[in-house]
Amino acid sequence: MPIATPEVYNEMLDRAKAGKFAYPAINVTSSQTLNAALRGFAEAESDGIIQISTGGAEFLGGQYNKDMVTGAVALAEYAHVIAAKYDVTVALHTDHCPKDKLDGYVRPLLDISAERVAKGENPLFQSHMWDGSAETLADNLEIAQELLAKAAAAKIILEVEITPTGGEEDGVSHEINDELYTTVEDALRTAEALGLGDKGRYLLAASFGNVHGVYKPGNVVLRPELLKDLQEGVAAKYGKANPFDFVFHGGSGSTAQEIATALENGVVKMNLDTDTQYAFTRPVADHMFRHYDGVLKVDGEVGSKKMYDPRTWGKLAEASMATRVAEACAALRSTGTKLK
Repeated sequence: MPIATPEVYNEMLDRAKAGKFAYPAINVTSSQTLNAALRGFAEAESDGIIQISTGGAEFLGGQYNKDMVTGAVALAEYAHVIAAKYDVTVALHTDHCPKDKLDGYVRPLLDISAERVAKGENPLFQSHMWDGSAETLADNLEIAQELLAKAAAAKIILEVEITPTGGEEDGVSHEINDELYTTVEDALRTAEALGLGDKGRYLLAASFGNVHGVYKPGNVVLRPELLKDLQEGVAAKYGKANPFDFVFHGGSGSTAQEIATALENGVVKMNLDTDTQYAFTRPVADHMFRHYDGVLKVDGEVGSKKMYDPRTWGKLAEASMATRVAEACAALRSTGTKLK
């Protein structure tokens, strides 16, 4: 099955929440990394999410123009063609977009999908993320309201990040401190502003100590049990059990128990970037070191075309990243859950 329709994407998320599993959301920056992600999902017999950050989209747009919209649209169109060859369903998503990049990224992409829907077609992307974590919660939610209305009209799901995730992601950075924990009051204000599905469906990136980037287990204090408090606090006021579809950001180095607790409390999507970047790059570095005299024309020699041909080391990179994606599916319990 190719790219998910809006209806199928909603079904995917509903199944994940009911089954207490989550989809790996894999950041990609090229056709190679896209193919690796698709292969990993297919080998795990799992549906999944492919996502493009602002930096990834800029890279995809080429260094001559560095146009984010062009890069995102180009890979999305490519994905619509290539994903049809895989026996899994994937959704396309745009990752972290701060306020100063909305006009150059998410808003134009929403307009493109709105035009497609007006012609009876499906949206180009299935979800977009608004990262207002650097803003006050009031300003964050005000912008989220505007974007949610546009997203719902284009049959798109919005992801919102209401409180900071530590570390750095495409230029948005936050200190690692006690502010990295969403409160019940934050969740209540979110529900009041955005509704609980009546104004459009959204995914909620709540903070429970999450940090972007590389860290070892124990270096960051994750409290995924906090998500249960947020669910219950909002449910008590609005009478809707487990009202939120949560997203797990900054998951590198998380323990199996931390992931399991997050899944039990409503996480349906977990972002992977750091780990898959390393999985892609590691075999390339190994190839270059092992075949130094072949990939370079050392001391006036000619090297070996078979060694420096990008397909040679590119296949190794794809296979390694696909394996890491499949491992993520296992950790998130999505292995074997693909739509039939």
